[in-house]
Amino acid sequence: MPTAETAAVATELRTAMGKLTRRVKHEDHIPLGQVSVLGTLDRDGAMTTSDLAADHRVRPQSMARAVGLLMDQGLVVRRAHPTDGRKSLLELSPAGHAALEEERGRRAGWLAQAIELELTAEEREVLARSAVLMERLAAR
Repeated sequence: MPTAETAAVATELRTAMGKLTRRVKHEDHIPLGQVSVLGTLDRDGAMTTSDLAADHRVRPQSMARAVGLLMDQGLVVRRAHPTDGRKSLLELSPAGHAALEEERGRRAGWLAQAIELELTAEEREVLARSAVLMERLAAR
């Protein structure tokens, strides 16, 4: 059972991370749901629409709409499944890779600028050490 102090830190951290995440997302030019699909395809490789829907915990019909929008923009392409002729795989197009990198660059650029402008050198060191700890918690 966590102590009251640990529970308070957890609440503050969750709240702060949520606020920071929402603020960074303001830099996006592509809607969040679509960026998420692009990111999944980039990290995990080609997937079916059903696999994407399961990964994002949405209905296949909802994912099909998001995929359709991405295909209309030329960010995702469809190809035949190598072992199941009834299925097709979705993957990032070269334009999709470029758009995703631009989104990531905008987010990272905003955050890097905010860190430099808002934090002292000592605070930046503390933040760098904290990032390692947050990664460790996320991997649990």
